[in-house]
Amino acid sequence: MNHTPGHLRCWAEIDTVALQHNARAAGQLAGGGPDLVMAVVKADAYGHGLPLVARALSGVVGAFAVANLYEAREVRACAPHTPVYILSPALPEEVEDIVAGGFIPALSNEEEARRFAATAKKQSRSLAVHAVMDTGMGRMGALPDKFPALLATIRQSSLLTLDSVSSHFPSSDEDESFTRTQEEEFRQHMTAMEQRYGPIRAHIANSAGILHYPRVPGEAVRAGLMLYGVSPLAEHQGLVHSVLTWKARVTLVRDLPTGWGVSYGRTHVTAHPAKVAAISAGYGDGYPRHVSGKGACVLIGGRRCPVLGRVTMDQIIVDVSAVTSPPAPGDEVVLLGKQGAGEISAVELAALAETIPWHLFTGITPRTARVEAAHG
Repeated sequence: MNHTPGHLRCWAEIDTVALQHNARAAGQLAGGGPDLVMAVVKADAYGHGLPLVARALSGVVGAFAVANLYEAREVRACAPHTPVYILSPALPEEVEDIVAGGFIPALSNEEEARRFAATAKKQSRSLAVHAVMDTGMGRMGALPDKFPALLATIRQSSLLTLDSVSSHFPSSDEDESFTRTQEEEFRQHMTAMEQRYGPIRAHIANSAGILHYPRVPGEAVRAGLMLYGVSPLAEHQGLVHSVLTWKARVTLVRDLPTGWGVSYGRTHVTAHPAKVAAISAGYGDGYPRHVSGKGACVLIGGRRCPVLGRVTMDQIIVDVSAVTSPPAPGDEVVLLGKQGAGEISAVELAALAETIPWHLFTGITPRTARVEAAHG
């Protein structure tokens, strides 16, 4: 983070103003403010740089959500006063440190509940937990018929406090009918539990759930992909602002004759004389090799320049023949994001790589520095 773009070969600029806007948008859709938002910052904040993102959202969102203990500690170091939820099951060896850290673990069964209760007793402290009901994701949580027993075990413990009940939408960006039925059944289970125990805090909505489905006003939501400026559903893209711009530099400009092979395997051979530029990014930086030969482009001077041949570990070669003013070594290249009137979106690049934006973002490697975008 101490580098400046002028010293970098490949970097991602993170727009923290856009990030905060997206958090506020999620809170508004939830029927309140950004304090209703659990900012999902697992996997290095979806590849955006967890420390930078956590600091930018500290004091803005109500909570952070991560996948594991390691990430929880990273968040705590950057945002010491914001609750941190752990969304994945804990390893038995992690329980003591989760309890000691006061993180909020996800519980799927009675055995986990008893393990955390015993550890809390050993440490002479109480622990807030969130109980997970599996309503169709099939990944973790207690099935609905087993959930009352899990809830009873938590309630009977003098050292465990039920923070919330959670579930997860598996198909909110693909199957509206299933999602609406799933949520209706979840609400029915919640009603039955509240009749016995009184009001219980709940959270189920991911990004597609927040954007596309009416929320229960004031209920917490878990914002993931939308927080980083990409809507899982194209029709809602206008509600969020792009956060990441991925850049590299021109390192070399050359003229190639007709019939000259470009990159490994000679999968591209020039059909006419071409001016090409070597770019300081490759799959070692996370640029997806699977876009090779698929029509991928980068932006130079705001103009789309086709990627030629195979993506290599450290470089890509692009055709700059049509650029009005030929680039020079050191010039900025946009791999993902906007430059002038041009834009390469995460959805476009992911589709060319035959993957999804989540995978594209988290595949950006540590060799790509993350820096905060300048404003003003």
